[in-house]
Amino acid sequence: MDTFIRFLFEFMSVFFKGVGMIFGGIFGGIVQMFNVQEYWNVVNFYRDDFSGAEWIFVVLAIVVMLIILALIVLIIAFIVRKYVKFRKTLVEQESMLAEIGELNQEVANLVQEKEKILAMKVSQLGLKPGEEATVTSEETENTEVLDGDLDSYRFSKLHAIDLQFRDYKVQQYNNTFTLEELVELFRNFCASKLRLYYTTNMIRLFISGLSATKLVILQGISGTGKTSLAYAWGKFIRNDAIIASVQPSWRDRTELFGYFNEFTKKFNETEVLKGLYLAGYTDDVYVTVLDEMNIARVEYYFAEMLSILEMPSRDEWIIELVPSSWDNDPVRLKQGKLQIPGNMWYIGTINNDDSTFAVTDKVYDRAMPIDINDKGQPFEPIDTDSMNINSSYLEKLFAEAKARNPLSSEMEQKINDMDDYVIKHFRIAFGNRIVKQMRDFVATYIGCGGTEVDGVDYYIARKILRKFEQLNLAYIRDEIDPFIEFLDKSFGKENFNECKEYLLRLKKMV
Repeated sequence: MDTFIRFLFEFMSVFFKGVGMIFGGIFGGIVQMFNVQEYWNVVNFYRDDFSGAEWIFVVLAIVVMLIILALIVLIIAFIVRKYVKFRKTLVEQESMLAEIGELNQEVANLVQEKEKILAMKVSQLGLKPGEEATVTSEETENTEVLDGDLDSYRFSKLHAIDLQFRDYKVQQYNNTFTLEELVELFRNFCASKLRLYYTTNMIRLFISGLSATKLVILQGISGTGKTSLAYAWGKFIRNDAIIASVQPSWRDRTELFGYFNEFTKKFNETEVLKGLYLAGYTDDVYVTVLDEMNIARVEYYFAEMLSILEMPSRDEWIIELVPSSWDNDPVRLKQGKLQIPGNMWYIGTINNDDSTFAVTDKVYDRAMPIDINDKGQPFEPIDTDSMNINSSYLEKLFAEAKARNPLSSEMEQKINDMDDYVIKHFRIAFGNRIVKQMRDFVATYIGCGGTEVDGVDYYIARKILRKFEQLNLAYIRDEIDPFIEFLDKSFGKENFNECKEYLLRLKKMV
């Protein structure tokens, strides 16, 4: 055994001697590079033989050598620093991954607790299992006796609406007001009951927007009463507006309508979905407010609704909530699909600042934008109460106004001439959708007490000239004044003030 130990020692010493020579050589080489004494000995050996000119080259050689040595030191320091930073990053990443793992576990635990709570519908009602339920519906503000166990319904809130409206008959309110009277009634209600002051023309524009499209966009600077106007309309029609506060995280339609939870086998029903379902039972007017709608991308979460509301037949206004049906699904849910009611309007509010997204043409073309940039001046209103309004009656007034107040042939020709001018000088055109919407808007605007030229002026400024912002303003700057002259010649110097003011604002932006 002693012989083997000696053999192993000598055998392994060959390897370790080589390793030692490697590290020794590296260390010795580094020491040799920085051996100042040896450099000095070489210089001292040759100094008596140097001529005056050669000493210049000696100094240069010493300087170059010092630079090389300094560079070596800097490179070594840089490598060491990079390595330390790399190791620190690895440690931080490992620590962060560990923390993320812990947080994910906590989230999973919280989600599990949340799902258990959502699944305990009976306990939410304050009942014992097996007991028949008496539910107070906060959404309907009525008390109904529910048949069976709510936990067996995946749309429990919609089922509660079914039970509440089981024996409901559509109410006829025998409305008799005209559009012009509606404008004054709503304006006086806002002022007398809510201390919200709007001009007659602002209310006229708002009502006309409702007739032209199901989506009205109220835009302008903060604090001018955009959300308040939508809120006041809900109070006036005695159906409080459903407020959907848009969040930056909204990416798809589930934020509006909810989603089916595979874990609990329940559908997460939102306030918007409940409002849509409830509106389908009645002939009342309802409104959903998308507050700060451009804090997320509108074309992401509202894209499907934009397409549905464009379909000419309301029988096609259908949205699929779930891919299949259950026997106990809500009454108005057919094969997992819900028909969007025609008595629901959507009002979006927009603040144009750095924290929001730009609204695309796809959205603007399908909506009616209304600017609210001025605070209304207080006035002494006539005390006016809220009122129930039948959606069918309101739409009847809209239809009558559209039939009674078509665009005059003279105005049609002027608009066509302006269209040709804009195409030629600005390379911008507007399609059939905008033309149809303009006819509807202007006709109702006239029915509300406005004039044809003012209605066309406002619509063109908000829907067509708005597209100029997409152009290079410096490029079109010289075309603005001639265009204003064209408008003066075509429509009169005293008219089209909205368009002219908008064009002059664009000119100042250059």
